[in-house]
Amino acid sequence: MAFKPHPPLMKKHSQSDLVSRLKTRKILGVGGEDDDGEVHRSKLSQMLGNDIKYQVREPVGLRVWILISAVAFTVMALMALVLPNQLYEVVFEEEINNTSVSIRLYGGALLSLSLILWNGIYTQEKIIIQWTLLSEACYFAIQFLVTSVTLVEIGSLPNAAILLLLSRVLFLLVTLLYYYHLGKGRPKKI
Repeated sequence: MAFKPHPPLMKKHSQSDLVSRLKTRKILGVGGEDDDGEVHRSKLSQMLGNDIKYQVREPVGLRVWILISAVAFTVMALMALVLPNQLYEVVFEEEINNTSVSIRLYGGALLSLSLILWNGIYTQEKIIIQWTLLSEACYFAIQFLVTSVTLVEIGSLPNAAILLLLSRVLFLLVTLLYYYHLGKGRPKKI
């Protein structure tokens, strides 16, 4: 059997051929990143609705923050469900017996929020991550207000409560910072 040599590859030199190839690569979604680091989205993925994950540029440490939050919410929820009176005594330094039902309800709400946070770790959709961060920020703001009002009603200012208030303000600021940076990057129009 005789082997025939392959003809040399023909190069496309015309401007219209180059533009045509560029358009084809853009439609197919191949070609890597542009100058801004954005990944080209294919028309097929846009039609199927899977284009969101290509346009998300996550801030550094976002997934770690959501993981830390999910673990913290889960631990606090379990403590509130299992040891409600002890949790109250640690924060407010008072012994009280008639609040165990309300603290257990608080633990159930925290457990629900922790499930949202656990889901936020694995999702690729920007809007779900934003709603997760917004839910967390609302929780921190509400807990700060409720704890402040409770401390004013009690008339004392225990060290554990001050630490709790300061930590909630810090966590609120970090969460809002991630929320802001995640929403800052706008998708490009094709």
